[in-house]
Amino acid sequence: MGLFTKKPLSQLMGDADDEEKGLKRTLTAGNLVALGIGAIIGAGLFVRTAAAAANNAGPSVTIGFIVAAIGCAFAGLCYAEFASMIPIAGSAYTYSYATMGEFIAWIIGWDLVLEYAVGAATVGIAWSEYLNKLLEIVFGWHIPYEWCHSPFEKLKDATGVVTAHGIMNIPALFIIFLLTLLLIRGIKESATFNGIIVITKVAIVILFIILGWSYMNPVNHQHYIPPVSTYIDSQGVSHNYGGIMGILGAAGVVFFAFIGFDAVSTAAQEAKNPKKDMPIGILGSLAICTVLYILFAHVLTGVGSINDFRTAGKEASVAYAINTYMTGYGWLAKLVTVAILAGFSSVILVMLMGQSRVFYSMSRDGLVPKIFSDVHPKFKTPYKANWIFLVLVGSFAAFVPGDIVGDMTSIGTLFAFILVCAGIWILRVKEPNLQRQFKTPLVPLVPILGIVVCGAMIFGLGWTNWARLIVWLAIGLVIYFGYSRKNSKLNK
Repeated sequence: MGLFTKKPLSQLMGDADDEEKGLKRTLTAGNLVALGIGAIIGAGLFVRTAAAAANNAGPSVTIGFIVAAIGCAFAGLCYAEFASMIPIAGSAYTYSYATMGEFIAWIIGWDLVLEYAVGAATVGIAWSEYLNKLLEIVFGWHIPYEWCHSPFEKLKDATGVVTAHGIMNIPALFIIFLLTLLLIRGIKESATFNGIIVITKVAIVILFIILGWSYMNPVNHQHYIPPVSTYIDSQGVSHNYGGIMGILGAAGVVFFAFIGFDAVSTAAQEAKNPKKDMPIGILGSLAICTVLYILFAHVLTGVGSINDFRTAGKEASVAYAINTYMTGYGWLAKLVTVAILAGFSSVILVMLMGQSRVFYSMSRDGLVPKIFSDVHPKFKTPYKANWIFLVLVGSFAAFVPGDIVGDMTSIGTLFAFILVCAGIWILRVKEPNLQRQFKTPLVPLVPILGIVVCGAMIFGLGWTNWARLIVWLAIGLVIYFGYSRKNSKLNK
């Protein structure tokens, strides 16, 4: 069998119908929309928005959100067709196996580790930042810098003198551990927990937009698209600032804020009516969050200045902007901080779920060891995979800076989206008669536009992130040819 041997759709569906080994179908369309929103509204909105404004685009970060949303919309339409046609756990990995063959499927499965596992670590780091902010607001105390930052980060005073070095991010590791325990307990319990948090954090986002609107300073939006320049951040990393490259760079950074919608597709094997409900979950959550994102970014960059986001307000920027400029709304800053902590928790939960489900599918195919598909006899969850990813994700969260893992997540997701768009185009040509509950409109135009827009955002992320992606994929190729190809059930 060759590198590009495809897994027959009949075999895929047979795997899903295997009740003894299969996952429990308990999720409704509402649960899936909530899962999408739970994963989408989080660190991308509350942390990456300010980072993209400070480093790349200024107020035009809103245009970056629009570019990112367009790319997501094209990819989301392709995901929706796949999810309605192949309602199996595994997301883009499973779709690629059916359309482009095992080698491409392995690449996308390995790439999804960047999206879900590293994404969960990024949000865990953001959770740690906001926990410190909450402790300062409520108790006037904070966790020492050394124990809430990675070894690669250092604290400088106003004169540039280093005053502290990070050692380990303990709060980030702690929250990942707690949510891993919840995931092992069961998907229905996890979905209920997520639904409660989603209602809370969406309400807080809307409240900030409404109350903050009247506190926007027109001076902050005077140069909506800043002149082209270069900005060097506190860690010495150079960024394209202003102009079209600044906007594309911001789109690549805030793209991290949208990655949650495709995590819905990893839960296909746990949906009650996946062919109908998966497109609703994917496109519904994406549409709701896009509107909230653009309004939120517009208000935030109007209330606070770019200098605020670069200096004092870099960590926990939303609470800083409220406390500094929205007089009398200190209670809102506290409420926002609590809601953000809860919201980040739901993002981490969905990301960890997505990663374990992708490797569950890869393990069933023999591409990774069997331990990843071992299902708990009582809870019907891939519990051993959850424990393994606790170690992996926890290590990233505890020892790697948030900016680095955040951009790695974005580039991994964009690459996955490009392959999903290509897969729909290929399948329409080679399998035009397959039953499709939902059909992507204007094929091949929509897939081509998805590939182009996502490719432009990868370009905007810069060569350092391209290099990280290439190194990551090279490691994956070593594992594939050293283990996966020999143990593939399809090749056997």
